[in-house]
Amino acid sequence: MVARRVRIYDGLALLTVILVVALDQWTKALVVDHLTLNGKPTPLIGNYLSLYYIQNSGAAFGLFSNSLMLIILIVAAIAVISYLYLRFLNTGTLAVKLIFGMIIGGALGNLIDRARHSGYVVDFIFFQIPQIGFRFAIFNLADASISVGVFLLFVMLLFGGLRRKEGTISTDTTLEEIPNDAMKEQIRPSASNSAGGKQRPTEQDA
Repeated sequence: MVARRVRIYDGLALLTVILVVALDQWTKALVVDHLTLNGKPTPLIGNYLSLYYIQNSGAAFGLFSNSLMLIILIVAAIAVISYLYLRFLNTGTLAVKLIFGMIIGGALGNLIDRARHSGYVVDFIFFQIPQIGFRFAIFNLADASISVGVFLLFVMLLFGGLRRKEGTISTDTTLEEIPNDAMKEQIRPSASNSAGGKQRPTEQDA
């Protein structure tokens, strides 16, 4: 049953990868067909969220454009993701599998773009807050999927590690729950003292 459940989780993770890649490539194709490169932004939510088509030759959000650091970061990220997925291969929960699906799907989406467009990816989501002069880097659905997935994975690993505590024997533990006979002998006198208050008089005391 456990092996079957894990296989189902892996299948759902694969489905997540396919959905992220499909949505990413579909939205990028729509942007290329209907928007002008570096043209006028198309508002979606007032002046806050717009569509603005650019070609990004750097990493996510335009970082490390055309540099050796970009290649190093991509290789390091692939190594870390592969290592973490192997750790959760047979024991990971459904949430962990889906999170990995989001990260891998986003990475594949941008990798397909780089292969198709000689090194650049299509970015088009533009978020800003004009009142305070804040302008976020233009990104795409693949970038968003990777970022959300990494954040959720970090939160799960952080809180999962904080909740792990070493098991201790409580004062309410019965002797039958203690496997070591030597520990039983040490606990039995103190338990009988606390239960009866005083020890029973022996024949010599009488």
